Formats: sequence, C-alpha cells, structure tokens
Amino acid sequence: MIDVVMPQMGESIVEGTLTKWLKKPGERVERDEPLFEISTDKVDTEIPSPAAGVLAEMLVEEGKTVGINTVVGRIQDGASAAAPALAAVAAAPPVVSPAPVYAPPPAAAAPAAVAVAVEDAAGPLSPLVRKMARENNIDLNKVRGTGAGGRVTKQDLEAYMLGGQSSPPPPAPVQTAVATPVQQPPLAVQAPVNVPLPPAPAPAPAQMSVAPREIAHMPGAAPALKVEPMSTMRQKIGEHMVFSKRTSAHVTTVHRVDMTKVAKIREKLKGHFQQQYGIGLTFLPFVVRAATAALRQFPIVNSSIDGTNIIYHRDLNVGIAVALEGGLIVPVIRNADERNIVGLQRAIADLAARARSRQLRPDEVQGGTFSISNFGSYGSLFATPVINQPQVAILGVGAVTKEPVVVDDAIAIRSMMYLSLTFDHRLIDGALADQFTAKVKSVLEGWSEEVG
Repeated sequence: MIDVVMPQMGESIVEGTLTKWLKKPGERVERDEPLFEISTDKVDTEIPSPAAGVLAEMLVEEGKTVGINTVVGRIQDGASAAAPALAAVAAAPPVVSPAPVYAPPPAAAAPAAVAVAVEDAAGPLSPLVRKMARENNIDLNKVRGTGAGGRVTKQDLEAYMLGGQSSPPPPAPVQTAVATPVQQPPLAVQAPVNVPLPPAPAPAPAQMSVAPREIAHMPGAAPALKVEPMSTMRQKIGEHMVFSKRTSAHVTTVHRVDMTKVAKIREKLKGHFQQQYGIGLTFLPFVVRAATAALRQFPIVNSSIDGTNIIYHRDLNVGIAVALEGGLIVPVIRNADERNIVGLQRAIADLAARARSRQLRPDEVQGGTFSISNFGSYGSLFATPVINQPQVAILGVGAVTKEPVVVDDAIAIRSMMYLSLTFDHRLIDGALADQFTAKVKSVLEGWSEEVG
C-alpha cells in the first residue's frame, strides 16, 4: 500500500481542505495523474497521484480539512490490485463512517477533542481559529459560529472573548426567549447597567449564516436575488487578508513613473518577441527587473519579521499575483534577480498559465520574499494592495497610459504609470519606503539594459 498525503502548499500553510476526489475506490490511477483537489488560502489545485495503481481507500471525505502530511487515502500498486482494492473498499465504509466522529463528545472531553467535534458539526476551522482557541483556552462548543454553515470564525472568537456572544446553542435560547418572555423584565430590573441584554438580537445573524435561504423571509429584508456559500478558497483568502491587516501596520506610498523609454523599447520589440519566443512582451518583467535592483540596494524590504527579530533573506524570490476565477494566487519566481527580461517574461507567462489551469506544484507557491500585484492589466491606475504575510512589502503596478506632462517647461505626451508600495510600518519607515520606490522609478525611467 502507498500512502497518499495532504501536501504542504505554502510555508505558512498547516492544513488543507480536500474539496473533491477525482477517482473512485477501485479505479485505476496512473502516476502523476490528478487524484484529488484541495483548497488552501494560497492555492486551489489538483494533486497528482504519487504512484500508479488502484485507489484502495479514501480516508478523508470531500469537504474535510486536515493537517499537512495527513494520510488521505491509499493506493494499491500493481496491475493485479484491482480485485483486492475493491474488496477493501467494500469493507471500508463501516471504518470510515462519519457517525462516530459526529457523535457529541463527553462533557469532560479534552479541548482538542472539542475542537474536532466542532469542526465536524459546523464546518472546517481555520488554523487561525484553532490557534486562538488553544492560546486562550476556549471551549469551541461554547462559541456560536456565524460563518457559512455555522462555522466558527475569528470574529466569533473575538466577540466571545469580549463577552458579547452567548454560549448556548442557537435554537435553545431563541425558543426559551419566545416561550418565557416574562423572564426579561426581571433581568432588566436586576441589572439595568449591564449592556449584554442588547446582544439578544445576536442569534439573528447566526441564523442567517446557518440558513441563508431564510434571509428573504426576515422582516424588513430585501428579497435576495441569489444566496450561495463562499468557496473554500474564497474563505481562506479572506482569512489570510484579515490576518495580514491585523498583523502588519499597513502604509502605502505612491510614485508616478515616466515609462516612455520602456514603452518605446517594448513597442519596437514586441513583434519580434512574439515571433521568437511565442509569448507577448508586457511591462511587468521590466518592473520586476527594476524591483530586484531596488531590493539589492534596500535588503530590509526583502526581509520578514519573526517576533522581535528581522530575518534578512539571501535570495530574491518574487511572487506575482495571478487572478483566478473566484480567487487569487501568488506563484513565486525564484532568484528573480538572476533572470533577464526574456527569462522573467517566460517565467511570468508560464506560472500564470499553469496557475489558471491548476497545475502549479507546491514549491511554486511558497518561499516568496517580496510580491508584486499588477492590477494595471485590468486598467486600474493605482491601488493599495495587502501585504502577503510573512513578507513586509508588496509593490502595486498600475496601468501605463499616455498623459500630458510638463517636461522642461513644455507640455509633452508621455507614457505614465503609478507604482504603489504598501509596506509594514513596524519595520519600514516612510523615508526608506520612498527611497526604495524612487530606485525602482529611476531604473525604469533611465532604462539602459538590452532586451533579448
């Protein structure tokens, strides 16, 4: 038997959600053939089979979130394994049956068991929620989840710790409050100063998230056109973004760059580039090249924070944000400073294409030390991107547009672009951030490097 494990899809990823099995028990699978799909906060992708054989066991059902390196299934290798595999699968259901897992834990269960029970009953828990619960010794059974399907979110834990969330299961308090309204006046008389009474409407949001189809029937609610749960990838992205905003002191500086010189080089070479290399020549590799020059000059922008320590990274691994249908991923160009414009453009095109076709490898979405978001490809002039943790800065690239600009006291038409650097003010001050961005601007405006 060959174990199939949940891979690590990023250095900060500790778990993943198995969203879909692409093979059924007893079916033949070839080595490197897609076997199942997973979703994390960094990637939503297909995982290839580690060996050829027959899928004998599926130990993790679809929709479950498990830690990295957890065995999710087993493959019986060898061409003659089909019959034994089918027999094993036939006997498997009683073992894999979710019934024992869904059974409520005993009252004296340990916190870890409680966390598992809550996850089974109310959807997968994020690593952040688990960590907060462990660090604050919180029994997750007492926290009312307002996420999709009753899932406990970070906000639910924060509300619970602040005392603004009641602990009993949602149905019971609602029934009791309606059946015995006489109990409310004594509470108001005994504790008029205590504000926790207003949270009585709190069950309403929880019920909305648990049963979204009932939203349209609530008094005063506008009729919903459509209600659907967030995808696992969307939820993970949301958690990662909120975690980043809570972790880093975000500040953004914006510089306007004259891209006329680069635009003329690109216009001159793009036909030849397409013909020789089979890909288009964009502005992005020029920006990456200029950014790596600035990162060499200001290495603190290529660092990360670990507690009260600064980690200076030796390699310049630049992550490029790629928009997907319903999500976002940041594949990494390793040692980006060692590549010329041709090498960078090839890497960008290759990673973007394989990201959209769900063919990225685990090592291609981890190890980034600095990120670039090219929102200009959609026409945006500038934005304030969120830092990709645990990095300390991200460069936003706006659209290149022709504008009237004053040059030597005369009005001229120039190709202009806005660069926005979002940086972690815990480590980087405004002056250094501006010096870094000014270096990127200087390289682009005075471009002198030959293009292949």
